[in-house]
Amino acid sequence: MDSGFTTHTPVPLFFRADGEGSPVLLLHGGPGAHHDYLYPQMLALTKRHRVITYDQRGGGQSKTDDPTPITWRTQVDDLATVIGEFGPREGLTLVGYSWGALLAMLYAIQCTVDPTLPVPRRMVLISPAPISRAWRDQFEATLAERGRRDVITAMRAELAASGLQERDPAAYRQRGFELSVAGYFADPHKAVALTPFRVTGKVQQSVWQSLGDFDLTSSLRAVRIPTLVIHGMDDPIPLASAEAAADALGAELVVLEECGHVPYVERPAPLFAAIESFLG
Repeated sequence: MDSGFTTHTPVPLFFRADGEGSPVLLLHGGPGAHHDYLYPQMLALTKRHRVITYDQRGGGQSKTDDPTPITWRTQVDDLATVIGEFGPREGLTLVGYSWGALLAMLYAIQCTVDPTLPVPRRMVLISPAPISRAWRDQFEATLAERGRRDVITAMRAELAASGLQERDPAAYRQRGFELSVAGYFADPHKAVALTPFRVTGKVQQSVWQSLGDFDLTSSLRAVRIPTLVIHGMDDPIPLASAEAAADALGAELVVLEECGHVPYVERPAPLFAAIESFLG
């Protein structure tokens, strides 16, 4: 593994690179999160690829004291600079997860109007965040409803009655994290395998606010980058959003059964098989 900080971006961004082979730039979710929670599972890509990832501005080890609000355009501009710093002349593959997949799409759209930007060779969009405000509203309502399912309610009650908070505060916090993300999973019990993460709330809020009443559907039709879209059938993000993105991009769509928003935890075998088949 190699790690450090970027030297070309306006704010130094923490990066790491693992493996050897064709270059892949891995974009984490959030916004306002950090790369760590994609690992160790996403390290499976390093068997055949040089996987580069970075903490996007405002999260993880790329936090900044600059009070200027971080917007979607901030993240797109940073991504362009990171690609220029690490990408080979023939281009690299973007693999985006959740918000990272939406960031990849926003960057690809920007490439259609700015010929100076380096164009990715290919894109893999895993559990892409909603491509419109309406689908995002639907996602938020679905996630809230799933958090009230009987199985998750029972798990919360069990934790409250366990006395774990007094016996082992660290284990209690870990269990609290697992329950906070359980609604993203088809099987809530599998949340135990997700690496914990934190989201910088002000970054998350400022990025989503900057998108306003967005809808990327028509803009994506101008993108000419070979793309694979992968989505879980039980993802709280509407499947219709992923289908619309795939249709607009002319992309292949793989839908994983018995899978929520975190396929690298719930369905790693078919996920990585689909990715490697696409990347050839």
